[in-house]
Amino acid sequence: MAKSVGEGLNNALEQAVTRQAPKSAGAQMRYLVKQLKGTKAAAQALGVSQRTVERYMKNQLKTPRPDLAARLSGEVSRRWQPRVKAQAKKTAGTTSGLVIDVQGRLGYSAPIGTTDEARQRHLTVALPPRFAERLFTAQEQGASESQLQKIAAEGLKEIYFQDRGARAGTLEEVHLSDVQYIEFGL
Repeated sequence: MAKSVGEGLNNALEQAVTRQAPKSAGAQMRYLVKQLKGTKAAAQALGVSQRTVERYMKNQLKTPRPDLAARLSGEVSRRWQPRVKAQAKKTAGTTSGLVIDVQGRLGYSAPIGTTDEARQRHLTVALPPRFAERLFTAQEQGASESQLQKIAAEGLKEIYFQDRGARAGTLEEVHLSDVQYIEFGL
């Protein structure tokens, strides 16, 4: 389960892939070298020597240490099926939207006399396509976690708290903090 919006968005895109990424260290290394067009670039991306990359490619080394295995797996999954992931982003941003499942502290700013205390909530809400597009665009542009949380909170404000304008019209801003977990579905 993801604890950040960016990680949750990446996990949602991983659900869209149609084939599994390579599992063995040698196959992952060969794929990464092919994508980066050389052993030197792969070595720099992973923080290991070029000779180590070559050994994994030839299956002379088979079991990477845990930190290298995590970096290798992350680099491969980030580059695996980019067109499928781009299509999933496009579909979410234009027609289907995202389903957000979040547990965290949610509060809001409202006029005096209302109960705006933040409290732990667990919400599962379908966000419209415009919020999906904003989230993916902000992530691609390198937005910080707090900026991504703010966009997600705006979506929750409109859909959950204001019920698309049917209630709580004076609600000013929703705050999302202390995220226990956050997941997205396409």
